[in-house]
Amino acid sequence: MKKVILMIAFVTVAVTTSNAQTMTTTDNRETLSFGLKAGANYSNVYDSKSQNFVADPKFGFAAGGFVSIPFGKFIGIQPEILFSQKGFKSSGTYLGSTYSMTRTTNYLDVPILFAVKPIKELTVLVGPQFSYLMKQKDDFTNGNLTSTQQQDFNNSNVRKNTYCLTGGLDLNLNNLVIGLRTGWDFRNNDGDGNSTTPRYKNMWHQLTVGYRF
Repeated sequence: MKKVILMIAFVTVAVTTSNAQTMTTTDNRETLSFGLKAGANYSNVYDSKSQNFVADPKFGFAAGGFVSIPFGKFIGIQPEILFSQKGFKSSGTYLGSTYSMTRTTNYLDVPILFAVKPIKELTVLVGPQFSYLMKQKDDFTNGNLTSTQQQDFNNSNVRKNTYCLTGGLDLNLNNLVIGLRTGWDFRNNDGDGNSTTPRYKNMWHQLTVGYRF
């Protein structure tokens, strides 16, 4: 994961420097386009009941594609499909023994974002996201003992998901797109028309580098 972050930082600096030297970018605001991107999540969970639950954030991988659909020069929509790793770390003491746990959750995220494009280099994005849990993995360490529990989820009901809110900025440097997002869980949709508020909600920050075709 450190290599991914370093690669993103390197590409960002290199392209920004190159763009500063040329001082020209293509205006793609009225162009229907699609692209691919990859990067990292920095995620955690919080207890919506505000009780004594303490967790530390962790890094995860994120990658997928997007479509930019313009409604004129300054507004549009941007639906996306992303593989997104989230989760958290926790540690403590139980019966005099120190333990730690790392939870990694794999999601298929489908954000549907409203896009505001005040200038050609910048896009402001905000909107709902529907997240589908595919896998959950828990790694436990207690003294010299380690164990792993993993569960896969098969979901054929598209209405069964977690409804989230997300938003952020895209920096557009010709065909290169550098994205910074943040988001958090809002409601669990049960798939039968009912919804509930999850007690433990994901929240995350996301940095990606993409290419627009």
